[in-house]
Amino acid sequence: MTMDTKEKMVAYEARNSYTTLNALTKKTKYVWMAFHGMGYLSRYFLKSFQELNAHEHYIIAPQAPSKYYLNNEFKYVGASWLTKENTKSEMENVLNYVNAVYVEEAIPNNIKLIIFGFSQGVSIAMRWLVSNQIDCHRLVLYAGGIPNEITKDQLNGLHFGPKKVKIVYGDNDHYLTEERLKLERQKIVTLFDDSAEVITYEGGHEIQSGLLEKLY
Repeated sequence: MTMDTKEKMVAYEARNSYTTLNALTKKTKYVWMAFHGMGYLSRYFLKSFQELNAHEHYIIAPQAPSKYYLNNEFKYVGASWLTKENTKSEMENVLNYVNAVYVEEAIPNNIKLIIFGFSQGVSIAMRWLVSNQIDCHRLVLYAGGIPNEITKDQLNGLHFGPKKVKIVYGDNDHYLTEERLKLERQKIVTLFDDSAEVITYEGGHEIQSGLLEKLY
């Protein structure tokens, strides 16, 4: 017996939180749009940014919308940006949400914008950058994969000069196999030529203490 199922779409209004660290003042020099990895909540992800000078750095951490319990313990909650299910429509929802956060924050033009993606957040950072053609001060892609659909043509108007793009990963990251590293290196060369600076550190899949100071 077969089921006569139909998958349909409906539009509705949704709400989602995001978290900021420090205050946006006249002393602020840098604003970070920081996209967390899978399994994080934005408020915990921001702990890694506490080492930055609080007067000079204002960090905005959007929150991935899909929440779930970690480790099947029904105690700690994490979140994911996307899965392979309905990726296109879900990506639309995510980009609309991030745009709403960006508009809400109204970042002054004289402040240097850093787009930072960690792990799964790299894919969101890149898609948001391309979708909005944002000419940021720095693009930091940390321990994550660049989406396959991103093309050189989409980046041509964004003026990626020397060291404007920083690629960061640990030499003992269990997610970055030799095969995946080879693929990512090919993408980096294709998209950024030789303008991207690649930074490696001794460690695994983590934001290493002291490293953020070298990224802006």
